[in-house]
Amino acid sequence: MKSLMLIVLCFVASLLYIILHGHVSPFSDLILKALLIPPVIFLLLVNRKPVMDKTDILILAGLAMSWAGDIVLQFTFIPGLICFLFAQVMYLTAFYSTPGENIFRGPGLLLLLPVIATGIGLIWLLYDDLGPMKIPVFLYAIIILTMLSGAINRFKKVNPLSFRLVLAGAILFVISDSAIAINKFSIPFSSSTVVIMSTYVVAQVLIVTGYIRQYRDKMV
Repeated sequence: MKSLMLIVLCFVASLLYIILHGHVSPFSDLILKALLIPPVIFLLLVNRKPVMDKTDILILAGLAMSWAGDIVLQFTFIPGLICFLFAQVMYLTAFYSTPGENIFRGPGLLLLLPVIATGIGLIWLLYDDLGPMKIPVFLYAIIILTMLSGAINRFKKVNPLSFRLVLAGAILFVISDSAIAINKFSIPFSSSTVVIMSTYVVAQVLIVTGYIRQYRDKMV
């Protein structure tokens, strides 16, 4: 019940942000955006209390850096991008440190092809419009796609539900950040706030929910 209430609170905050974005003061925008991640942090803490191991700390740090990124992006882009870069590093480290046999061996390497193709396609689309942002965007693309590959690498290391939830969250995170880049640098689109924020919030909830399900069948 606690978990459901926290997830609902997160989704309500994101819905209010999407509806009111651009129609209220920048301060109100900031407050609403700052409310998105705390429920997800509490979702992790409630279900993993006490926080027990290094992986718990990594996921918590990823959420904290995401929260910082949400706030900083309201003021300036590059520092916000750096916050999210560190968030992705925390997530990918957590995913790759999951005990078990790595899937990226032999034929398993073929699973990386869609990830690589996604990166190549995104950079091809954005390249001419990035200007001096080429290196930061390239670096971020490499890191977030490595995070996605880390989610794929959990296959057979965890139960199927945990794997699917985290993988879906990682894919949605890539979609959200790709939409940010496309909207900012290449092709602005009117529904960008809806696409970016809905995929981002669901991604965070799925990643944390999937991580919790790695250790327990039910959430409190």
